Amino acid sequence: MTDPDRPRADLRRAAERHTSEPVPGVLTRHAFSFSGHYDPKNIHFAALQACNEETLAPGAGFDEHRHRDTEILTWVLEGALAHRDSDGHAGVVRPGMVQHLSAGSGISHTERNVGGSDVPVRFVQMWLQPDRFGTPPAYGLRSVTPAADGLTLLASGLPAHADSPALRLRRADAALWLVTAAPGTPLPDLPAAPHRYAHLTRGSLGYRTIPGPRGQGRSMTPGDSLRITAEAFAHPVAGEEGAELLLWQMGSGLLLG
Repeated sequence: MTDPDRPRADLRRAAERHTSEPVPGVLTRHAFSFSGHYDPKNIHFAALQACNEETLAPGAGFDEHRHRDTEILTWVLEGALAHRDSDGHAGVVRPGMVQHLSAGSGISHTERNVGGSDVPVRFVQMWLQPDRFGTPPAYGLRSVTPAADGLTLLASGLPAHADSPALRLRRADAALWLVTAAPGTPLPDLPAAPHRYAHLTRGSLGYRTIPGPRGQGRSMTPGDSLRITAEAFAHPVAGEEGAELLLWQMGSGLLLG
């Protein structure tokens, strides 16, 4: 029987993701159960309910659709993504920018490869459950300058981050970080949390599953992800092209009932 309290670094390879083509020109790779794909053993990790890698061909995108009580974070890897919603917000998300849509009591939006583009847009979109429900929808978009120490706060609901420039999440025990490291260098000291989710967006890295001699060596390449509990994920070091990853810091799981 698996010990739920044992530190774990559960590696999920990019090739293991479920792939779908919901509309013409859109390719989605899902980390969790999503839409028509249902795996009862893979519905969420802590409060994270979706981590999709999306590719939209020129002219393609998602027509108007509705969300409720979901914190939606978008990080663009290549190209440009155009957002427009029913509350009048409009923005274009490019590499080096993070977008936050807090759906609250309900909001509709469209997402498309920006008009006139002749290249695909690739992005990672993550859905987090809030801990306040039925609130007015909110939108935020900001440019990000990576911190010199390699640990950049993108969005947070933690009280300790209330005065930071990070986008504000409606989840008091969760934060999203951008982690970067130069080739061959260790990753910065990562924030501790009962649950952490890491998604590698660029480069590669090696790590040990747990600290000490019992930890096994593993490696990650773009699109791979880790579901980390306790002090698992030890001594991460960037590969020969460096490393960039998105890291969720979460204090609790889904709120039910």
